Amino acid sequence: MKIGRFRSALMLIVLVAGMLPIRGQDGNAQNYRKPAVAGSFYPADPDRLESTLRELFAEARPMKFDGQVQFLILPHAGYTYSGVVSASGYKSIPKGTRYQHIFILASSHREQFEGASVYAAGNYMTPLGEVKVDLDLARTLIESHPGISFRPEAHDREHSIEVQLPYLQYHLEELPPIVPVVMGNSSVAGARELAAALYPYFTPENLFIISSDFSHYPSYEDAVRVDRTTAEAITTGDPQEFYNTLRKNSREAVPNLVTSACGWSSILTLLYMAESKEVEITPVLYRNSGDSKDGEKDRVVGYWALAGHLMDISQLPFRLGQPEKNALLKLSRNTLESYIKNGALPETDPAALPPALRQPAGAFVSLYANDRLRGCIGEFNPSLPLYQVVQRMTVAAATRDPRFAAVEAPELPYLSIEISVLTPLHRIRSIDEFQLGKQGIYMTKDGKSGTYLPQVAEETGWDKEEFLGHCSRDKAGLGWDGWKSAELYTYEAIVFGEELKE
Repeated sequence: MKIGRFRSALMLIVLVAGMLPIRGQDGNAQNYRKPAVAGSFYPADPDRLESTLRELFAEARPMKFDGQVQFLILPHAGYTYSGVVSASGYKSIPKGTRYQHIFILASSHREQFEGASVYAAGNYMTPLGEVKVDLDLARTLIESHPGISFRPEAHDREHSIEVQLPYLQYHLEELPPIVPVVMGNSSVAGARELAAALYPYFTPENLFIISSDFSHYPSYEDAVRVDRTTAEAITTGDPQEFYNTLRKNSREAVPNLVTSACGWSSILTLLYMAESKEVEITPVLYRNSGDSKDGEKDRVVGYWALAGHLMDISQLPFRLGQPEKNALLKLSRNTLESYIKNGALPETDPAALPPALRQPAGAFVSLYANDRLRGCIGEFNPSLPLYQVVQRMTVAAATRDPRFAAVEAPELPYLSIEISVLTPLHRIRSIDEFQLGKQGIYMTKDGKSGTYLPQVAEETGWDKEEFLGHCSRDKAGLGWDGWKSAELYTYEAIVFGEELKE
C-alpha cells in the first residue's frame, strides 16, 4: 500500500494535532494510538519513510517457501540497524498474499504487569496512515480470558509493535486488521496461558508477527555464536529446548550478555502454539548492530528474521501439543462423568476442537484408582476421528473391561484418566525391528490377538522376550511361544494423563 503525498501530509497534521478523538473507518469516535518513536527508530516524514523502506526491501534477502508463511520472528530496533533483516522477513511473504488478521506479539519494555494487554481503544497510526485494529476480536479476547486485559500504558510508549507497522503497510497490497498484544511479564506460565488463548487463531488464514531482538550487548563474536545457538533451538519447534537454551546461555556467563532474546516470552508463546502443528521454522537472515555502518563491535544487539509455515497436516494426530492433550483429557473426563451419571455422551461440537482431534487415529483409554488400573480398552486403525475414538474407549474402559466391574458414580472423584494416542500399525518380520520401551506390540494368529502398550515395558521391567511372551500368553491366548509364529506389528504411543488422585 502506497500513500500519496497529500494524504501523508494530512495524516501528519492529524497526528500532531491529536487534540480530539477522530472518527475511524466505521464512523465511530476512536482514540488513535499515535506514533511514539517516529523520528527516532524510523523517519517521521512519510516520503522519507517510504524511500527508506524502498531501499531496505531492495537490499533484502528473502527466502522462498512452499505454502503460506504463517509467522515471522523479527527485530524491533531502529531501521538503520535492523531494517534489512526485518525487510528480508517481510519480503519472504509473496506479493499478493492475503490474511484475515495479523497478530503482533511483543514483550513489554517499559511496563510490568500480570498477563497480557490487547489494544482495544482504536486504530494505530503511522506516518504512512491508519492501521486498523480488530476491536471486536480484541474485546472478545479480553472478555474470554482473565489473563488478558487492555492497559493503555502498555501500548502508549511501546515501540516493538509500532516499528513493525510501516513494513506491513509498505509490503502488503491489502493490510488486514491487526491484533496488538503486549506481554506484561516474562514467565513460562504466562506464555502457556497466552498461547492457549490465541491458539484458536493460529491458522493459515492469520499471520503472527513475534517482535524480538536477540542477544543484548555482548561482543560481536559472542553475539554471533549465542544467536546461532538460540536460533537453532527455535527451529526445533520445541518450547522446552528453546527455554533450556536460554538458561544454558545465561549459565555460560558471556561477558556483557544481558539477555539472549528480549522478547523470549513472546517467542515461547509462539512455540507453544506451533508445538502441535507440522511447522517448519527457517532462518531467513541474521545480522547484528555491529554490521551497521553506525554500529560498534564491542557491544552489539543481535537480529534474526525467522519464518514458519505449516506443512502437511496428515501427521498431526501423532504430534499432539499441550492444547490437544488438554482438550482430549477434558473430553474424556466429561464423557466418563456424563455416561456413568446419565447414560449418555455429552454434546460435542467438532468444529470447536483442534484439527488434529478430527483426524482418524487409534487410542487406548486407561482408568486408574490411585495407582491401580481400573479399566483399559483401545482401538487400532479406526476410520473414526480421534475425538470419537477417545469417547468410545472411555466408555468401554469404564463399563466393558472384562477384568473389572463397571465403574459406578461414587468412584468418579477418585479416578484419573490416561490416554495413549497410537500411530498406525507397522508389520515387522523380526523382533530385531522391535524397539522395547519406545514401541508397543500387537500380535495376531488364528483369529486371536493381543497387545501391550509401550509403557508396559517400563512398568514391568521385562526384557524383549519376556515382553513378547507375556503378551502372547496373557493377552492373545497363544501360549508363551505363540508370538514366534504370529503376525507381529509395532506402533508408538503419545501417552498423557490427569494427575493421579489420592
